[in-house]
Amino acid sequence: MTNPPARPATPGSELRLPRKPRDVTGESRTALVRRARRIGRRLAQMYPDAQCELDYRNPYELLVATILSAQCTDVRVNLVTPALFEAYPNPEAMAAADRTELEELIRSTGFFRAKANSLLGMASRVVDEYGGEIPGTLDELVTLPGAGRKTANVVLGNAFDVPGITVDTHIGRLSRRFGWTTQTDPVKAEHEIGALFPPKDWVMLCHRMIFHGRRVCMARKPACGACGLADLCPSFGEGPTDPEVAAKLVKGPVSEVTQW
Repeated sequence: MTNPPARPATPGSELRLPRKPRDVTGESRTALVRRARRIGRRLAQMYPDAQCELDYRNPYELLVATILSAQCTDVRVNLVTPALFEAYPNPEAMAAADRTELEELIRSTGFFRAKANSLLGMASRVVDEYGGEIPGTLDELVTLPGAGRKTANVVLGNAFDVPGITVDTHIGRLSRRFGWTTQTDPVKAEHEIGALFPPKDWVMLCHRMIFHGRRVCMARKPACGACGLADLCPSFGEGPTDPEVAAKLVKGPVSEVTQW
């Protein structure tokens, strides 16, 4: 896999920042939807293998891993969960866990005492209220300790195939850069992003946006000049636009964009 080529520029010039008229992008609603879906199709081309980067085998494991992922990398969580799931393979075992032993197993994920509280509370409620089975609706999941709306959407979309928009830090940042929303409130952003795409596309769109946010469109210094979305992004120019400089910032493989 290779990094995508930057949008062609005329000799002696850099890529130009797309025009930003009124109210974010100044587009009509129809134009915004069309551009958003073009970005969605482009992301699908750039990240054909995008998926949830947490390792799990069932809804319980995904819920636990997602709770642990708060303020922690997926890589670190994936190092911790094999031993954790061996010790506590189901909600019943987790509910009966010794707190000291549990905290030691998850210590490296950070905020381990608060996360232990969430895991013990979540498991106890699942056992007491749901017969040991992770519930499969948003309204039920958000009642579990440690499972807010973002966590619930991760579990629903990946373990139950229920469409949802997961507004984490990457999706929030990219959606504002793309001009899809101005909202910083995750719930409001979730609804505005979701309105631009059919529900069947929501889960994979989120995976691809997260991949792009981690690899190319980083928070502090996006690799604009090496971005396959440069011609569609109203925030082009927030990071280096020189292709060679930008290419050095890219943090992972991105498939080449073959259609512009």
